[in-house]
Amino acid sequence: MNNSKRARLKQAQSVSSLLKEMLGKPGFGEQINRHQAWLVWDKIVGDQIAARARPLRLRKGVLEIAVDHPVWMQQLQMMKTQILAKIQEQVPKAGITDLYLRKTGQSAATTQVGKAPQKSPPIEDIKLSNAERSHIDQLVEHIENPELQQELRRLFCLQAKLHRKRDS
Repeated sequence: MNNSKRARLKQAQSVSSLLKEMLGKPGFGEQINRHQAWLVWDKIVGDQIAARARPLRLRKGVLEIAVDHPVWMQQLQMMKTQILAKIQEQVPKAGITDLYLRKTGQSAATTQVGKAPQKSPPIEDIKLSNAERSHIDQLVEHIENPELQQELRRLFCLQAKLHRKRDS
């Protein structure tokens, strides 16, 4: 591809300006409402199930759940109506009408026979500097929705911690 035909970018856009642009698009608020189930999933199903089953995607009101073992799929199948009721109670604007359970590969919690699990420090133990926290606060300060602002702050903090972990 010939890059000389493309107009040169005068200056890279900041993350906050990109977020403002993205959040201003029609229908984006509805998408956020529909995907709120990701935020409450662990609380709804509990830590034990959340370690084995994660939301993958949402299509036409059906939340697809990745499950790592057939036994857990059977357990979730029996709990399906209860989980669905809790989701509808916690996130009524999501419009989730059904759950689809999909078998996926091994989770991080399971290991292969004969191999010892690799130990790495939990990402929660990594501390960000004041400068890093200040930078993240600046990125999200223009977002008016407090829930979205808090979730993006959490996401940026996790990303910074991941970078720190990879660099060490």
